[in-house]
Amino acid sequence: MPATDYQASSASFNVNVGRSILNLRRDQIHSMEADLELELEAFQRQVTERFADLCTAGVEDLLSLPWLRQLLDSFLCCQEEFRVILFNHRALLCRSPMDRLVSEYLERSVKALDVCNAIRDGIEQIRQWQKLIEIVLCALDNQNHKTLGEGQIRRAKKALIDLSIAMLDEKDSNSNAAAIAAHRNRSFGRNNASGSSSSSSNHNNHRNELVASNGLAVSVFTMNWVLLLTMWALVAAIPCQDRGLQVHFYIPRQLVWAGPVLSVHERILEESKKRDRRNACGLLKEIHQIEKCTRLLSELPDSLHFPIMEEKEAEVRHKVQELSHVYLAIKEGLDWTH
Repeated sequence: MPATDYQASSASFNVNVGRSILNLRRDQIHSMEADLELELEAFQRQVTERFADLCTAGVEDLLSLPWLRQLLDSFLCCQEEFRVILFNHRALLCRSPMDRLVSEYLERSVKALDVCNAIRDGIEQIRQWQKLIEIVLCALDNQNHKTLGEGQIRRAKKALIDLSIAMLDEKDSNSNAAAIAAHRNRSFGRNNASGSSSSSSNHNNHRNELVASNGLAVSVFTMNWVLLLTMWALVAAIPCQDRGLQVHFYIPRQLVWAGPVLSVHERILEESKKRDRRNACGLLKEIHQIEKCTRLLSELPDSLHFPIMEEKEAEVRHKVQELSHVYLAIKEGLDWTH
């Protein structure tokens, strides 16, 4: 083969190989983009479905311990899928704007740990109330005493007074910490979800970020809101120093999960505005039930005369049974927090 023919053949071969490699690279990029798009759609769908389920809770279930457990389960599942997406496309995380967005999310996650510590203390406070309720139940238990004597009533009344004082102290503590709570919630929520401001310039920035990140930024935006709403709902429900509902929620309605998330937020706000809930130390349903039962039981001893009439004793027993149901619900509901 003449040298010129060999050189031409070699050049043609190199060009074809180069084109094949380039085409392969393009196919890989298209495949990665398609995979990312499917993962993002699945993530958005999971957030939508889980918060839609939370929205279906009845009035008696909203903000109950089982409902909060469902909320936390939803958060953890969403976070795990979010983590997998970031891991599968970690090469994009080093580029702008993803490096900044992920860093901001991690910073908010660290701040959320402070809220979790406050929630943990609030749960321990409920456990202390639970011990006082147990004293009341032991004193008035129908299995231990065929009839209620003055000693049992006196013991139960003292425990009820201690419980009322403990819950009142918690309300006062929350009231005194209102300014701090508002500040902490603002610091956690002012830029609570990447680009939650309604200004047009920020919206333009968001669109640019979505394009630059192949849409990956929307998953960070979504997870920010899932984190914020979860922490906000816990703070609203559980007695803690960080309690406050002043976080502003602005979510573009075109996002598929915006409706369910905003619905959960609005329902909790409506609950907080009810007359008998405004000054509560926590919006947890079980706390409301404790307050109701202890108030009714506390009023009964003052009207009792010994020996207690059968009709009056039956009334006391009925109220004790209601308190027992609350006690069991708290005991069962808090067991999973260990």
